[in-house]
Amino acid sequence: QVQLVESGGGLVQPGGSLTLSCAVSGLTFSTYAMGWFRQAPGKEREFVAAKSWSTGSIYYSDSVKGRFTISRDSSKNTVYLRMNSLKPEDTAVYYCAARFRAASTSVAAYDMWGRGTQVTVSS
Repeated sequence: QVQLVESGGGLVQPGGSLTLSCAVSGLTFSTYAMGWFRQAPGKEREFVAAKSWSTGSIYYSDSVKGRFTISRDSSKNTVYLRMNSLKPEDTAVYYCAARFRAASTSVAAYDMWGRGTQVTVSS
């Protein structure tokens, strides 16, 4: 049974930093690509970052490029999203997702999802 569990969300001031974690179980971690997506109230879920450690491909949305970093700790089966220079427009529920092998920027391409963690950027 595959499980993806996000944590690390919270309230942060503009310009601050936060690191989200996604604990992964039930799949062969090294053969799956992991993605981070977010959904703000009243908006569609959108791509944030994705990486495939088996193919080496990595993608970031233009809105977070240079500010966010996706990484993993294989020993802990955990994927991270380090978020710096946060802006109010980064406020959303953040989801991690998994798909076999190749990373993708498409929501529809991922078939395994966590339940999300809320990030609020506000003064």
